[in-house]
Amino acid sequence: MADIKYYDVILKPVITEKSMNAMGEKKYTFLVHPEANKSQIKEAVEKMFEGTKVKSVNTMNMDGKKKRRGMVVGKTAKTKKAIVSLTEESKDIEIFEGL
Repeated sequence: MADIKYYDVILKPVITEKSMNAMGEKKYTFLVHPEANKSQIKEAVEKMFEGTKVKSVNTMNMDGKKKRRGMVVGKTAKTKKAIVSLTEESKDIEIFEGL
């Protein structure tokens, strides 16, 4: 397993209708490094966003989709998604403000 630093764990936020509705319950969705575990994700969120306290982390591995281009069939890269729940007294994450 590779040595992953906290700034390499979170790749980008997931902006979908379902994830935006979950933000009212202080749940935020991120694409994360495929080899990151739950404790590394928790540490990365608390270090990158000041004033946040993570209550729980749920992760899921997403397989790549089959794509065709003419006769050639290939697959997209597999990814890992994490849903991070914050505590009630925690601050909100600012990158989602104004969306």
